[in-house]
Amino acid sequence: MTIDPAPPPERPKPHPDPHPHRLVRLRRAVAGLRPRLVVAFVTVAALAALATAVLTYRAATTSTLDLTKDTALDELRRRIDILAPALPFPPNQSELDRLAGQLSGTGGFRDWRVLASYGTEHSQWTQPVAVPPTLEATVGRGHAAFQRFTAPDDHPWLAVGVPVTYGTAGPSGPAGAPSGLTVYAVLPLDREQSAANALLAGAAGAGVLVAVLAAGLALLAARQVLRPVRALGDAAHALAQGKLDTRLTVTGHDELAQLSKTFNHTARTLQGTIEELRAIESQGRRFAADVSHELRTPLAAMLAVTDILDEDAEHLPADTATALRMISNETTRLTRLVNDLIEISRLDAGAAPLRAESIDAAIAVRETLDLRGWNDQVELDLPAALPVRLDPRRFDVIVANLVGNALRHGRPPVRVVLRGPDDELVLTVTDSGPGIPPAELPHLFDRFYKADKSRARSEGSGLGLAIAQENARLHGGLIEAANSPDSGAVFTLVLPRGLDTEEDR
Repeated sequence: MTIDPAPPPERPKPHPDPHPHRLVRLRRAVAGLRPRLVVAFVTVAALAALATAVLTYRAATTSTLDLTKDTALDELRRRIDILAPALPFPPNQSELDRLAGQLSGTGGFRDWRVLASYGTEHSQWTQPVAVPPTLEATVGRGHAAFQRFTAPDDHPWLAVGVPVTYGTAGPSGPAGAPSGLTVYAVLPLDREQSAANALLAGAAGAGVLVAVLAAGLALLAARQVLRPVRALGDAAHALAQGKLDTRLTVTGHDELAQLSKTFNHTARTLQGTIEELRAIESQGRRFAADVSHELRTPLAAMLAVTDILDEDAEHLPADTATALRMISNETTRLTRLVNDLIEISRLDAGAAPLRAESIDAAIAVRETLDLRGWNDQVELDLPAALPVRLDPRRFDVIVANLVGNALRHGRPPVRVVLRGPDDELVLTVTDSGPGIPPAELPHLFDRFYKADKSRARSEGSGLGLAIAQENARLHGGLIEAANSPDSGAVFTLVLPRGLDTEEDR
């Protein structure tokens, strides 16, 4: 039965922002520390100025109104005390008009108009406003009172009412008794309102000035705070890029200076740790490479000897022949392990050059299988031709490792499919085995990792898939492992079809 390979996973093509730095600057301008400091300073200053303006306006308005009310009430009482004793009781219409005329005008205080009433009689009233009914009710109960009100034309007015009492005892009543005569004075408050509006405008202007000063102070404070913070951010970015010798200049003794000292200490500690780890890693790689190179010569000699002994094994006793074949197999396995170690060491050290050539990928796959005698064990689905530009030796290593892994750990048939969509080369190797446990998939390309823990020893070195992945990355591609929907493991190699290297320029 032939198993169709699982389609290679689709890799979404990113759409990079053509102006990433502009977006970063815009984000900083909107949500950075500087605009937040400016907004906070201006908000606090504006609220303080608004509260001060409101309180000042209310206090000034109340004070002005109280002063005007008290002055008007005193002036009205003073005039009444002068003119009322000469008024005959009960007064008639003409006498009320004469009293109102004597009390009205600008003499002594300001321009006001007076209404004098006695019972149902009252003086002639020429003002465009009427006395408020609530004030009439209060004065009618024998209490002097005042009331501020707004006329229909939106002009403010102050009305003052005074009940007139008898000054001395007489036939009409005792001293201090209500005489029935009531006097109302109404005066405009336009002058006081203009003064209050001017005060409010001045407070608003002062508030704007305070907000501008607050914004300037906020920018100054933000500059003083953001300069070390920005330097710290740049240093952290440089440290993240691998510049381990990055340090900050410490000035002052404030919290930012302590933060700079902590950063410098952390950077020094990190630099020392990383350099130590790099030294240990370098020593390990050099040790593995040196040991591998030293083993190649004796192993080559051992392989030559075992090849000669294998030819004469059939003439030896059975036990001796068995031991000889075991030694020959172990020598071959050890040679493969040493070669893989040398290769992985060169890849780690960056000493593995990529020599790209223009080849036909379909022919390269067939040659890899022919060289190892796998043609009869593998089903091929290859295009007639697929021109690519890559390193043929490393491509051979990748294909050999993938197909060899499928033959050793899967079940036949093993199918190899080669396609060339767009600018990529996609090679899929599918076997018919039980598949790979999902928990093992992320570790398949780890070095010396074996999915089957029961096989403590096998023909493989545990480095084949890791070497194949490193060679794919060297080409700018990758290898992905998955399970087929039916059964079996699927390995997908994706490489760019036209690799531009230094040798090709």
